[in-house]
Amino acid sequence: MLHYVYGHDQVIADFVATLIPHARRGFENARAIGICDAEGKLIAGLVYHNYDPEAGIIEISGAALPHKQWLTRQTIARMYQYPFLTIGCQMVVQRTPADDTRLLRQLAVYGYEFVKLRRMFGRNRDGVICSLTYEDWASNKFNMRLKHHLTDARPEQEAA
Repeated sequence: MLHYVYGHDQVIADFVATLIPHARRGFENARAIGICDAEGKLIAGLVYHNYDPEAGIIEISGAALPHKQWLTRQTIARMYQYPFLTIGCQMVVQRTPADDTRLLRQLAVYGYEFVKLRRMFGRNRDGVICSLTYEDWASNKFNMRLKHHLTDARPEQEAA
């Protein structure tokens, strides 16, 4: 059983930053959701940063300890309910290394669009800007079946 932690943004953001090589400098002014295992140990986190309220865009970064089961239907629901339902974003953006084909494949299945950028992670590492609009999220095959887009994300988290 997983438990979700809200209100400890900096602790969770720092944890996630240590797990992502290109985020070692950390995240500023971020909101975060922690994912804990049955023993209460933090095993994963989702960080929302670079929020632009005028444009309705927020960037998401996430990471988990190796070999931990954390990406459940409930986690995916919370992952997108916060930006789309709680704070009203119209698009989520994620920066992903171009060689992370496993993650890019998962994002493609979920409905993200991609723009490849040479050298985004340094001279020798290309990246991909991955974007998901509210409409694409709400109409993807998972939400059509699970109705995550119809569920209010607020009950277990503090107000935005």
